[in-house]
Amino acid sequence: MNKVQPSLSLSQESLARILQVTQKLAQPFDLVHLLNEVIEAGKSVLLADRGAVWLFDRSQQELVMKTPQFNPAPRVRAGEGLVGECFSTRSIINVADAYSDPRFHGAIDQATGYRTHSLLNVPLQDSQDRMIGVLQLLNKASGAFDERDELVARTLGAQCAVAIQRTQLTEALFVKERLDEEVSLAREIQMSTLPDVMPEVPGYDLHGEFRPADRAGGDMFDLVVLGGKLFILLGDATGHGFGPALSATQLQAMLRVAFRCGANLDQAFQHVNNQMVEDLPDDRFVTAFMGFLDPTSHELRFHSGGQGPILHYRNASRTCDWYKPTTFPVGILEMAEAKNASALNMEPGDILVLLSDGVYEYVNRQGAQFGEERVAGLMKYHYDLPMPELGRQIFSALEDFGAGAEQADDISIVLVKRDEAESELE
Repeated sequence: MNKVQPSLSLSQESLARILQVTQKLAQPFDLVHLLNEVIEAGKSVLLADRGAVWLFDRSQQELVMKTPQFNPAPRVRAGEGLVGECFSTRSIINVADAYSDPRFHGAIDQATGYRTHSLLNVPLQDSQDRMIGVLQLLNKASGAFDERDELVARTLGAQCAVAIQRTQLTEALFVKERLDEEVSLAREIQMSTLPDVMPEVPGYDLHGEFRPADRAGGDMFDLVVLGGKLFILLGDATGHGFGPALSATQLQAMLRVAFRCGANLDQAFQHVNNQMVEDLPDDRFVTAFMGFLDPTSHELRFHSGGQGPILHYRNASRTCDWYKPTTFPVGILEMAEAKNASALNMEPGDILVLLSDGVYEYVNRQGAQFGEERVAGLMKYHYDLPMPELGRQIFSALEDFGAGAEQADDISIVLVKRDEAESELE
């Protein structure tokens, strides 16, 4: 995870500008068109004269220049030259004078008659932090690129990588002919955005899990440490299929971009909501819980756009507090100003329980829903289990309740428990 220094955090104007680029990159493009848009976005935001995108060919273990297009396309090995070193080290390489740097290969300049002066090389990492390529930006209008340009480039590169990954998956979808293949690919997109492992947060036990229904939908969750705090996200895009899956991943990516730009929770919620209003069709929206848990003060600040109910199990009293959504779903109405987040405190042994509506609305063969009371009963009976085991108990209870009934909706769960042992140390 790349940490942004507070002294270099971006202004609200810069944040809004990059989110506009994010929205544009979310539109459906073929790969070549998308890569050209990536370059144009870089040139616009960083005032560069030209750009290039290199993508990694895993079969050949080489980086290939995809745009601008040459025949044959230039190729370099990972670790070779500026592009290869940027790729292998996952680090931005900022060169003020290209021809004075021995790593610079001037073959393309020689072939085109162009003269490269300043050069910014930006690593492109997908949603799982896998390297997929390098974005190059050439010749800033005012001279050399500076540290603030590097910050903007890193943020832009993160979103560009997500757009490239999404477009590659989309192009793969278009070659499929059957609905089952579309559903399979939509699931792959959903699964690729989920954390591979739970983050380690001292004093807390975490678990997140996603189980898709037969038809793909728009569920997603995220658990990641950003700036020393735990970011918690659970969302559900309306509808089923490929479109909602993309909407869910877009929301997740835009939030990551906003936080990398230095936005706080309230600002990010406002800006991302307003961008989704522009981006989504009138009949589409995303319900989403998003919050930051401070593991030192144990305060959780959150917004819940249509996502609920929210369950806070209180260990001291063995009771369940239920919270309704704090506002309307994301993408419904524009927000004129950032709203203040709600807050709750996690005492020793307390559990935050976030469940998508696929749990509460799970229907058995008699037409009855699983409901809130059964969820509360599970918490009161199994509160002392480790969170992964509590998750298994939830799914087991759903299976027993359904008695063979088909799972009609995706199910996502996020469980965050503060260790009871901390009460003995305080």
